[in-house]
Amino acid sequence: MNVKDFDFDLPQELIAQDPLEDRSSSRLLVMDKKTGELEHRIFRDITEYLRPGDCLVINDTKVIPARLFGVKEDTQAKIEVLLLKRRENDIWETLVKPGKKCRPGTVIVFGEGLLKGTVVDVVDEGNRLIQFSYEGIFEEILDQLGQMPLPPYITHQLKDKNRYQTVYAKHEGSAAAPTAGLHFTPELLQQIQDMGVKIARVTLHVGLGTFRPVKVENVLDHHMHSEFYVVEEEEAKKVNDTKAAGGRVICVGTTSCRTVESASTEDGILKAGSGWTEIFIYPGYQFKILDCLITNFHLPESTLVMLVSALAGREHVLHAYQEAIQERYRFFSFGDAMFIYDKAHNVND
Repeated sequence: MNVKDFDFDLPQELIAQDPLEDRSSSRLLVMDKKTGELEHRIFRDITEYLRPGDCLVINDTKVIPARLFGVKEDTQAKIEVLLLKRRENDIWETLVKPGKKCRPGTVIVFGEGLLKGTVVDVVDEGNRLIQFSYEGIFEEILDQLGQMPLPPYITHQLKDKNRYQTVYAKHEGSAAAPTAGLHFTPELLQQIQDMGVKIARVTLHVGLGTFRPVKVENVLDHHMHSEFYVVEEEEAKKVNDTKAAGGRVICVGTTSCRTVESASTEDGILKAGSGWTEIFIYPGYQFKILDCLITNFHLPESTLVMLVSALAGREHVLHAYQEAIQERYRFFSFGDAMFIYDKAHNVND
């Protein structure tokens, strides 16, 4: 399976730079995963495709303002630091630019001394381990000094930090948003619950590996980054009860999908627990939990396009993407959405 099999040409102007004022007014491309048939809708129409007894799985991770700008203590050279994952106490694995200037022992000063970081080690892929020192509460200082780590393809400044959070974001720890969830408003979620659809919350802290290009020709040679997930007992029960009663499990985003597929047994039981996952889903994968997927439009040759292709078939997905391009859908994090389902199984009983 060659990475080029998942390539497509995307006009630059279709990359959404700003979120829409009304989250639920994004467009929605609905696709039957069996036939590839497409419908053009608005996101809030998602309720027409849900039914009582379904379970919507959402990822309630919260993005931290993980991008910090500082200076080297000795030379005052400008340094950019991106927090990737907390190792222990105040040591974080980070991405540092320019990395060459930050050997172990380098001290970086942020916010005129409000926060200091000392490089203690260089690890995989040139990432730096930095030990932070400060007075007060780290999260509060980060909120004051940090910026949202928007993906590299978004060049506009974000006016409101909350627009790169889902309305249900709760547990801090992500370096990127679970963007399929950005389309939901509290009102829409309430409407869905009132219909008799369960909402199960899981947590997967999204790493920046999400945006890393696949650098190998053979898809099978690609090594996925690891991400931390949590599934609580009560939430696992909602999913398992839904499956047992013949309802559908609808994951909001590839992150929710990776969480439930990582935490399930071979016979499709979702287990409560936490851990690190490096799951890589590509065509040929047999889904154990997920029935339907709500997702945004993804980068060419990305692991996310491969995941969507595993669910609906590469040819169907690439055809849908061509149609989306033709119809001027908005792509990537602040863009429009897709709903992928099996139409034959969607008739209300």
